[in-house]
Amino acid sequence: MTKAQRRWVYSPPKPFAGQVPASLKAEVQRKANELIEATLKPRYVQPPPTNPQFNYIVDIYTKWYRHYFYFCAKYCVSGPNALAPDFEAKFARLEYTGKDRFDLSFMRYTEEWIEVYPDLSLEQCLKAIREDPMFQP
Repeated sequence: MTKAQRRWVYSPPKPFAGQVPASLKAEVQRKANELIEATLKPRYVQPPPTNPQFNYIVDIYTKWYRHYFYFCAKYCVSGPNALAPDFEAKFARLEYTGKDRFDLSFMRYTEEWIEVYPDLSLEQCLKAIREDPMFQP
């Protein structure tokens, strides 16, 4: 029984779509905030428990970094041995690919982004975040 030979394979990088236009950034921010206020916060942000044993979500928000748009959840850490009072966890990412299109990814438990929906419009991305259980904080 022989072991298979390893070979190098050329894997070209994704072409960079360029900077996101300011008007598109503002539209994405506005529509994402509407989704958060109408759907995500009522669903996932609950009042703090009386006797917290586990971390719990206190806020959901968004932010831009280069050509990536992130949905983030802020968790409060319970317990007397907490190293920090809270932490941030990103749970969805829209990557601008040009021509008002985005690739939609979720954060896996191994802290790597998994792209599940390539080449979507903004409305399709927000619908997937609202309805697909992969994108819950």
